[in-house]
Amino acid sequence: MLRLLMRRLGQAALVVAGVVGLTFVVTRLVPGDPAVAYAGPRASEAELAQARERFGLDEAVPVQLWNYVRDLFAGDLGISLRTRQPVLDDLALAFPASLELVGTALFVAIAAGIPLGVLAARYKGKFPDLSVRFSSMLAVSVPVFWLALVLQTVFASNLRWFPVAGEYDAALDTTSPLTVYTNVTVVDALLTGNWPILVSTLHHLVLPALVVAAYPIGLIAQMTRAVLLEEAGQDHTRLERSLGFGETSILVRFSLRPALNPVLSLIALVFAYAIVNGFLVEAVFNWPGLGRYAADAIRSLDTPAVAGVTLLVALLYVLANLLVDLVQGILDPRARTR
Repeated sequence: MLRLLMRRLGQAALVVAGVVGLTFVVTRLVPGDPAVAYAGPRASEAELAQARERFGLDEAVPVQLWNYVRDLFAGDLGISLRTRQPVLDDLALAFPASLELVGTALFVAIAAGIPLGVLAARYKGKFPDLSVRFSSMLAVSVPVFWLALVLQTVFASNLRWFPVAGEYDAALDTTSPLTVYTNVTVVDALLTGNWPILVSTLHHLVLPALVVAAYPIGLIAQMTRAVLLEEAGQDHTRLERSLGFGETSILVRFSLRPALNPVLSLIALVFAYAIVNGFLVEAVFNWPGLGRYAADAIRSLDTPAVAGVTLLVALLYVLANLLVDLVQGILDPRARTR
């Protein structure tokens, strides 16, 4: 396990280094002058020169890259040109809301996708299998923004079962103000016993979480079904069947655990995808997370903020894959040598 950890950490470091270099290059290629975005279109030449000096834009490109990497190691992602606050502080406020949304969506995806995959494998070629395969294909094919607009129109605007947008009812800030500890509203509401905000947040979470969860549910169900059907042809499955175990028991008790390894790898990929996919969902449902922050940063040519969001998403992807590799090593000793 130690060798596996060291090998994966080395690979993760290379990926992060590549992302840092690519992010630096992309932010320098973006049209527009960050100094103008910071100082304003009516700033004088002296004010623009002062802004360029403050952000190191008057230095040679290799010097800028060195300063950029040095600041990253110091935990400094720069100053947002739009909010005039440290990007790290902005991300600390925006990321918990995205984590709340994506975490809920992935919980729903895992809780629904794996049982659906087991159901499809158990009744291969029959109506439950065909239903799951068609539904999962539809889930991975439908554009996320279109699904968000449809659910918002049907269940929020027409039926009025759920709120149209927002994280919770804004009026509760006056009647039941929330004490913030983690910036994850559901967690803070639970910690402080703020039941009105907890109920309102869960109510607001339903539609955006379902939209973000749709694609992962389809992928997880398809992967679970495929791996379980592959396991059904193994020698141990034939032995278990000859010993009198039922098909459902064989799938759940004996085949599901070895089938979880590729499913876990898929979940790591889906996590990073869900974070990015959530940007569009946040825009439709006005969810106060990374998506709205990134959209505002792009509109205002806020390159430090865009770079900060990019690095955060890349780091989350690397950490998710590292965690999955370690879990696979625990579940299956054979994975430690790969």
